[in-house]
Amino acid sequence: MTETRPYVAWDLMNRFMIDAFTGFGVPREDAEICADVLLESDRRGIESHGCNRFKPIYLDRIDKGTLLPVTNIEILKETPTTLVMDAHDGMGMVASYHMMKKLIEKAKACGMAGGAIRNSTHYGIAGYWTGMACNEGMIGITGTNARPSIAPTFGVENMMGTNPLTFSIPTDEEFPFCLDCATSIVQRGRIEYYAREGRPTPAGTVISRNGEALTDSEQILKDLVAGTAALAPLGGIGEELAGYKGYGYAAIVEILSAALSGGQFMKALTGVSEDGSPQMYHLGHFFFVVDPDAFMGRDVFMKIAGDICRALRASDKAPGHDRIYTAGEKEYLAWLDRKDKGVPVSEAVQKEIIQIRDRLGLDYHFDFED
Repeated sequence: MTETRPYVAWDLMNRFMIDAFTGFGVPREDAEICADVLLESDRRGIESHGCNRFKPIYLDRIDKGTLLPVTNIEILKETPTTLVMDAHDGMGMVASYHMMKKLIEKAKACGMAGGAIRNSTHYGIAGYWTGMACNEGMIGITGTNARPSIAPTFGVENMMGTNPLTFSIPTDEEFPFCLDCATSIVQRGRIEYYAREGRPTPAGTVISRNGEALTDSEQILKDLVAGTAALAPLGGIGEELAGYKGYGYAAIVEILSAALSGGQFMKALTGVSEDGSPQMYHLGHFFFVVDPDAFMGRDVFMKIAGDICRALRASDKAPGHDRIYTAGEKEYLAWLDRKDKGVPVSEAVQKEIIQIRDRLGLDYHFDFED
């Protein structure tokens, strides 16, 4: 499909986002981390977690007081191979960055390491954190709980978040194997994207309390907050399409995100108090880093991982299809297409950029204004 949206140069968007974050009270060093995480999502073509979420998920929450711009990280427990942090409701991306830096050091020294964070906030695309390990030739694994959205199999109540379970695996190719996806059929961020673009949510991905399919994206977002709608787990409703598998993986992420950090879970993560007023989200994340050098060596590992991916792509194609992809390949291709063009921005995002710029009195001009 031909891209019709205007592009904003990567460097320009990066500088703008950093200045906007600092304008909302985020320390500049932290703002640089946050901007890079969001733009990495757009580099990979994962628009549900990039510029589309800059204002509503981060700046608006700072305004509401449900996200603190200054991140005070407390180390609760540490061993040579483990680390537990409390983010004290600061920027989840900042806490996660410091967690991964420490775990990578520990894994280099000990072969593997794991950590968990409690009282955190949205940490961007999970693949950013696993990618940090991959960039060092190591395996990265992470997961996070979130606002209740998913109903358990045979249920209609939103109990668990979209709870991504994410892996990045280094290969001998130009891009790693990276599986970064929610344990629901569709994630809340995608529905937010549909709503912003005025598009319906595909039928069969969201159910009402009566078990009916919902498609009105704006109404679904309201119903999810009100608890009158829920996302179906990966695989679908009931057992016929193996929805119990997605339900099980979502539960694993919920348990590890909360129990490893001694944090909160499920209905405690709504961001809304009993009287309906906004409150902190108190999310939990977990992370693992594995160094293949502690096994048979990085070169051996990366060669075999690459061989497996190449064999999968070279296997027989279904009628009407001339290409098979492995996880992370489409994101790499998105980057090749966008690296010299910039970030494509929709009309809705353009309006938000102008609103933020004018509110903060920043000296920026964008080509889409001409």
